[in-house]
Amino acid sequence: MTESRTIAVEVSNVHREFHIGEIAIKALRGINMKVYEGEFVVVLGPSGSGKTTLLNQIGGIDSPTDGKVRINNEEITDWGSGKLSEYRRNEVGWIFQFFNLIPSLRAWENVALALEFKGVRKELKKTACETLEAVGLGDKTDRFPSQLSGGEQQRVAIARALVKNPKIIVADEPTGNLDFINGQKIADLMKGLNEKFGGTFIVVSHDLSITEKADRVFHLRDGEIVSVDEDPSVQNFKKVQYN
Repeated sequence: MTESRTIAVEVSNVHREFHIGEIAIKALRGINMKVYEGEFVVVLGPSGSGKTTLLNQIGGIDSPTDGKVRINNEEITDWGSGKLSEYRRNEVGWIFQFFNLIPSLRAWENVALALEFKGVRKELKKTACETLEAVGLGDKTDRFPSQLSGGEQQRVAIARALVKNPKIIVADEPTGNLDFINGQKIADLMKGLNEKFGGTFIVVSHDLSITEKADRVFHLRDGEIVSVDEDPSVQNFKKVQYN
């Protein structure tokens, strides 16, 4: 990667400390990373390494104890709650491990909800159904979550993240609640959507197989980035065990 590419996300010396009583837990310890526009990046690490905490800083859900987070050259750490809420609503697409679909809403309604939160009022069903078609669920737009498999529910969740055309898509263990085959299909789908529609994907995971899709892999341990793989396709990740 070269500096001539547009930087979509820049994390500079970010620390995040939590307190439980008198005990200080250092979840992030001086994280520095740059993610370029249109990249598919994986942050790989074991449970408790700080992956979700890092994603929350980038997604505007949480703020660092110290350090800076810049999105498209704007420093979001200085924003108030209103502007952060607008950022989360309009510019970030979230994909969660446990799907977080509303059981009483059909697939297209779950997707359309993201548009409603953004303030869109026209052609909600049409746009939602077109997005579901893009993730391979064009024939299941009227199904409720309980009528869909785990892999299909995650496809709905991906459609919900993409429907508002966000600049950044953040995925928190998107294959973690799926079996290996469905996990591979979801990883392939996300990479395909990244290549077809653009958007910057930041995926946190302990699943080694997802690194095959990545442009770069950041290895996170104990709240620190310990290495970066610039060409994951030639790396032997089998020597590292993440649980």
